[in-house]
Amino acid sequence: MRRLAAVVAVALAATACSASPAPSPSPSSKPGPDPMDRFTTQQLAWGPCAAYGQDDFEKQAYADKSLECASLTVPLDYAKPTGETVTVGLLRHRATDAAKRVGALVVDPGGPGGSGMMAAASLVKPAGDLAKEFDFVGFDPRGVHASRPRITCRSDAEQDADRSSDIESDNSPAGVEKQLAEAKSYGASCVAHTGAEFLAHVGTREVVQDLDVLRAALGEPKLTYLGYSYGTQIGSAYAEAYPARVRAMVLDGAIDPAQDLPRSLITQTAGFQDAFTEFAKWCAPRSGCPLQGDATAAFQRLVRPLVAKPVPARGGRKLSFEDAITGVTAALYSRQRWGYLATGLQQLSQGQGGNLLDLADSYYERDQQGHYSGEIDAYFAVRCVDFARVTDRAAIDSAHAQMVAGAPFLAGGTPDTSELDICSSWPVPPTSRAHQPAPPRGLPKVLVVSTTHDPATPYQQGVDLAKDLGAALLTFEGTQHTAFLSGSACVDKAVGDYLRAGTAVDARCA
Repeated sequence: MRRLAAVVAVALAATACSASPAPSPSPSSKPGPDPMDRFTTQQLAWGPCAAYGQDDFEKQAYADKSLECASLTVPLDYAKPTGETVTVGLLRHRATDAAKRVGALVVDPGGPGGSGMMAAASLVKPAGDLAKEFDFVGFDPRGVHASRPRITCRSDAEQDADRSSDIESDNSPAGVEKQLAEAKSYGASCVAHTGAEFLAHVGTREVVQDLDVLRAALGEPKLTYLGYSYGTQIGSAYAEAYPARVRAMVLDGAIDPAQDLPRSLITQTAGFQDAFTEFAKWCAPRSGCPLQGDATAAFQRLVRPLVAKPVPARGGRKLSFEDAITGVTAALYSRQRWGYLATGLQQLSQGQGGNLLDLADSYYERDQQGHYSGEIDAYFAVRCVDFARVTDRAAIDSAHAQMVAGAPFLAGGTPDTSELDICSSWPVPPTSRAHQPAPPRGLPKVLVVSTTHDPATPYQQGVDLAKDLGAALLTFEGTQHTAFLSGSACVDKAVGDYLRAGTAVDARCA
């Protein structure tokens, strides 16, 4: 299975879905203390982060003694606040200038499935003076990375086997039947490993409520929030649910909550074609670039043979067609990866798949020991409860045809129809649906950042979200996914000034 989800560049996390705003936790109707008080007033036990690292990369990052970690306890089901609880992993880097401290800046990088803890740790250095004025606080949404329980559907070996399979490239009637059977089997595996009750409460609806508990537990009267990609979906839903509790909110790589699942995938694949075209323009004049002439046709000639015959990569592994596509799309998130991608395509023209497999591994968060972070499983689990279910096969086939028409460089596989199939038979019902948000009463000015050639969250989505929320729009002219703290001094200044003062107007950064 493949997903073309969004990631924030610093953490390689992924894109979002459309969800209805979460309702405020209902106070108890009985006399006595509100049962939510034990969550909102809990004392966070901050300490060393070493035990929170999920892989070698995180463990190395979390060894930094300037970072501290904790677990936030929240209800599994907010309708039953006295019932079962789950924990949310937290990481904090305290503001280094106590005299200038403004408050806590809560960060989420996207996905669904991306680690906000890792994102916060990664952003401290590029943040510069902002790290003097704000505590950087990252959270792993429920079910993700260091949060417990963790969403699990497949073993590492099963993930490897799925990536090397050519089932998604078989569009014959028998092949489609196999894909549908695999989709149902995947959902059943998620229930077997994670449990239906937990899967029913992992959507954006619950994450927004967790975020408000976190705000209260941090002692912040109002939330200052930085959301990338899927994190913008969390942010906009929070703004709708708790507008009076927002101090400032930056939504970078914005999602349009009005798009349903098919439309979001159609829009996204077209965004990847746009970014691929920009990359091909950059690559073609360079020595050894195999994308000469019609770049899409040249790319298809290069990767299509992999369906029948994968090529050697590293460590005795091979590069499949699906991994080649995934590796290319992973590199399109950031221009910093274009050189590595160009070399990878040149390698492929010579029958080698090393670089492209590396890129695919980074996308799926597979480490050198063959362990997966669980991001893929979390991605599907959240997506499938955040959208109304599509069960009409004709509608799914129509969406697939539109995806291929909008992104012909992906032709040959079945881009993201696996997601539609998986969600059509998902074992728990949706908890949210697409909707067009209206500017909530009492919401302060929000800042939306949108990039002109963003592959995963195309520019128009940010334009539409800013209009719907009555937000300021900061346009960045570039080809990458998300812009803040990714190399643009213009964007960094505009966002930094907004976070400090809370005021913003429409602006543009070249």
